[in-house]
Amino acid sequence: MADFEPVLLHPSRQVGADLDAWLAAGGGQGLQAALAQPDAVIGTLQAAGLRGMGGAGFPTWRKWAGMTEVEAPDGVRHIVCNGNEDEPGTFKDRHLLLHTPHQIIEGMLIAAVALRASHVTLYANPHQAEALVALRLAVAQWRASPLLGRVADCLGRMPELNVTPSSGRYIGGEDTAVISWLEGGFPFPRRKPPFPTQQGVGGAPTLVNNVETFANVPHILSRGAEWYRSLGQGEAAGTKLYSLSGDVLNPGLYELPMGTSLQDLVFVHGGGMLQGRAFKAVFTGGPSNTLLTAADLDVALDFDSVRARKSRLGTGAMIVISEGTSVVRKVSEYIDFFAAGSCGQCPSCKCGTFQLSRLLHRFDSGHGSADDLRALRNLCGILPSSGRCGLIDGAVTVVESSLHTFPEEYGAVRQPPA
Repeated sequence: MADFEPVLLHPSRQVGADLDAWLAAGGGQGLQAALAQPDAVIGTLQAAGLRGMGGAGFPTWRKWAGMTEVEAPDGVRHIVCNGNEDEPGTFKDRHLLLHTPHQIIEGMLIAAVALRASHVTLYANPHQAEALVALRLAVAQWRASPLLGRVADCLGRMPELNVTPSSGRYIGGEDTAVISWLEGGFPFPRRKPPFPTQQGVGGAPTLVNNVETFANVPHILSRGAEWYRSLGQGEAAGTKLYSLSGDVLNPGLYELPMGTSLQDLVFVHGGGMLQGRAFKAVFTGGPSNTLLTAADLDVALDFDSVRARKSRLGTGAMIVISEGTSVVRKVSEYIDFFAAGSCGQCPSCKCGTFQLSRLLHRFDSGHGSADDLRALRNLCGILPSSGRCGLIDGAVTVVESSLHTFPEEYGAVRQPPA
């Protein structure tokens, strides 16, 4: 670990909104490689093993390749960078948007070249006011850059490069809700299929990728797929930004090899637990996944290894809690967040999150009954897959996990595995 050099957070690349500084630090080389061989970009991403960093971990090349198979009305295609980041415990994207906007924009322009897309949009949370200022300044510099002229020559038209504030709502980060907002509507999620790559903004094929995903692309194109794969540990490829928070001595944002163990993240990089406290559990990938406990400290933090423990890496957020912290209270706080963030389009989600919140508050206050426990478990059984997006599923997942992993906090007996 001593010789590991961060790629996305390296000091020489924290050049803010200064395009000249970005180019002097080696930026632009990935875009030039894409311009030289546009049809080789997707294959390079496939060889590198880059996966979507917004939570799902879907192979990036596969999403991009799928979009090339779709007929574009009037030749219009869209590239959208999703920077809505609003979930508790996740703060990686705002750092990249504020401090390294040019690597993100370059990644989006590489996508535009590979997918022949002329509309490029940075979609960012309006609550991150400083980041929006940095993005607008960065975009203005790209518009005046000869590099954008070379992209225009490749596409046959000047690309439209814009910054659009999102609704600022949690649900506004769901990819079809992004499409709805960019079309001028309320950020209501839509049922899929069709997927945005098939039918997105204005009916045109639309690629929606996370900030961190786009930030990786220029480095892969400039340094090669083999280099990127070599950064990971075990079978994992590349690096990952881990948002570490909670009861640790050194919370913060860490760029580490994909596949770094939970043990190393918490006890080496994070400095261990707060004084006098013992590790109890961690909410992985934000508050909508399965809880991992001390028995899982050996898990490699990559998409497949965490999934094998019946959880998800998600955005890479790790919210650590110590012994003495009420799991029920933490889960209750997160369900309150989901209830407030529900768009209200699906009654099962709006009413379901409200009822989960109501029951959890009873247990948190010490007034939960056996009937309340049955009701809570019943809701966890009937609510999944009842909404147009994954909000209700995420809410149920963390409740179910807490019921199974810490049943004593609900006054229950641990249930045998199904």
